[in-house]
Amino acid sequence: LEESYRAAKKQFAAFEQKHGHFIQTPNVRMHYLTWGNPSGMPLIWSHGSLTNAYEFLTIADSLVKAGYYVIAIDYYGHGQTPIPAHEVSLYHVADDIRALMDKENIPKAVIGGWSRGGYISTAFYDAYPERVSGLILEDGGSVATNTYYHKMDTAALSKRLDILFKDRYPDAVFNTELEAYGAFYDHQSQGSQFDLLAWIAQNKAGKWEIGPGLLALFNMQDRARFLDNILRPTQVPLFAESMAILEPKIVFRNLNVPVLILDPKSDNDLFPFEAENGQLKAKHPQWITHKIYENTGHNIHYERRELFIKDLSAFYRKLNK
Repeated sequence: LEESYRAAKKQFAAFEQKHGHFIQTPNVRMHYLTWGNPSGMPLIWSHGSLTNAYEFLTIADSLVKAGYYVIAIDYYGHGQTPIPAHEVSLYHVADDIRALMDKENIPKAVIGGWSRGGYISTAFYDAYPERVSGLILEDGGSVATNTYYHKMDTAALSKRLDILFKDRYPDAVFNTELEAYGAFYDHQSQGSQFDLLAWIAQNKAGKWEIGPGLLALFNMQDRARFLDNILRPTQVPLFAESMAILEPKIVFRNLNVPVLILDPKSDNDLFPFEAENGQLKAKHPQWITHKIYENTGHNIHYERRELFIKDLSAFYRKLNK
């Protein structure tokens, strides 16, 4: 394990030297990764909760071959981007993306993201529509996040939250980076698995864990606070509030760019929004492509990698006509 860890440190440093960048925005020193030729069609990707820019590690090269110039960011508290000291929202991340585009001399880009990253992408379109050439929303950003919960009566909502929180365990905390790396290392896959180093970070106490401070940023430390996000969103911290009150039906009222909505469908949908996404497409049939992935969980790009790449490649061709 120690040999793998030492190899991972070297490989991670080499990968960062080739693909990694930082930009000081008005809010934070933000880390991001790039793949491909800047002359390609820019695709700026925002990851999901508790992941980071490296979630595109096995996907980016295929998207580069399709014609994209891929940029994947770490937003607050993920990867190598810290949580700012001042209150921030999804729209602050949108401001950071705009600053990145200015630095990279990108007038317009395809803006995309998964889950919470999809909501960041929608917030960016709301704030800077003139900088968007297209949107890719992977199970997030196309329907208001609390739509599912607001359909429930009090008893049903309480039962749902009991299910979500009954198996919650304290976050794993480790004394050293090596211990954290070893805890998440997949011994069956072997290799250095250097991208694990992007997931773990030191907390304020000097210990190592995944995403220190993120549950507080999301206001999801416990059942009661998560319920506040649903029922009292204007009374919660700003980042959580911005997620809860974002209403895509309003943001997209005057939609004028192509949108690719990737919608998984399974018995345990996190965002079971197939009907709402269908209604949104019906309002904007000339702009929205709605793809449903049957028998697929929340993480489409992991579970259905080849089809995900195929659909994003087809979207590139549509934009490049």
